[in-house]
Amino acid sequence: MSTRVLIDHRKGGASKVRHPEKAHRPDNPIARKPEWIRVKAPTHPVYHETRKLMRDNRLVTVCEEAACPNIGECWSQRHATMMIMGEICTRACSFCNVTTGLPHALDADEPARVAEAVAKLGLRHVVITSVDRDDLEDGGARHFAQVITSIREAAPDTTIEILTPDFLRKNNALEIVVEARPDVFNHNLETVPRLYPSIRPGARYYQSMRLLDRVKQLDGSIFTKSGLMLGLGEERMEIAQVMDDLRIADVDFITMGQYLQPTVKHAAVARFVTPTEFEEYGAMARVKGFLQVSSSPLTRSSYHADADFAELQQTRNARLAGAH
Repeated sequence: MSTRVLIDHRKGGASKVRHPEKAHRPDNPIARKPEWIRVKAPTHPVYHETRKLMRDNRLVTVCEEAACPNIGECWSQRHATMMIMGEICTRACSFCNVTTGLPHALDADEPARVAEAVAKLGLRHVVITSVDRDDLEDGGARHFAQVITSIREAAPDTTIEILTPDFLRKNNALEIVVEARPDVFNHNLETVPRLYPSIRPGARYYQSMRLLDRVKQLDGSIFTKSGLMLGLGEERMEIAQVMDDLRIADVDFITMGQYLQPTVKHAAVARFVTPTEFEEYGAMARVKGFLQVSSSPLTRSSYHADADFAELQQTRNARLAGAH
């Protein structure tokens, strides 16, 4: 029997209606999970230390907001993906567990609090993500840059990975973020182009591709990364085409994991992709030339991000050495 543990430490807890915008959608029954998807309830004392640090610094984590199945493992290793600019998103993607609505004003103290937490945790590598902020003129680009700068000052030895929105119709937003020079720029495609109207209705596939391509044009030293959720009804050839598109954009790192349905009001799981199939997709990605590939049912964008970054550096250095 497989189990998914949802831990809700947010104010209001489980009694709060989390997705009112989805209330009138027909229910999609949540399918029984296969034996290879198992999540243990967190019990490690470091998990509780990490949780307390997040609460003390009034920080939001995507680990909680997106109900990540790996929260117990990651927080027990002092790994947490911090979500900036609030916990309310301006979009309503059918796969996502983050609350949709009108966000609050930006918190000017947040960059300093994030940097303080990174320093206290002693992180070698940190992942910073955010909700979509279509309400802001720059989509939150300057806030991202301020967070990066604050972390550099508080924890100069920590490498920084950002997972950004698509900055749709936000002129020069990407340039602001790239100028702050994160070590890794991640933006997830999430699914194949055919499924965007139902899975990511507020996004545009080719906008996301252009974003990733533009990062490399602006600063070729920054690693780029993107991820896919599998099990939404995509076909094998569509996945192969997305990989090709990413390689044309010179994206370095691809992650692939199983989509898990948060509630009955979210998109249904079309099927559970087997571990063997994930291995096959991983092999396909390596043949296509990605520097780094992570492909398994429980893979998520920031899962094992610190170890993956170290491997990314080693692989690129090895390739550069081989080219001379």
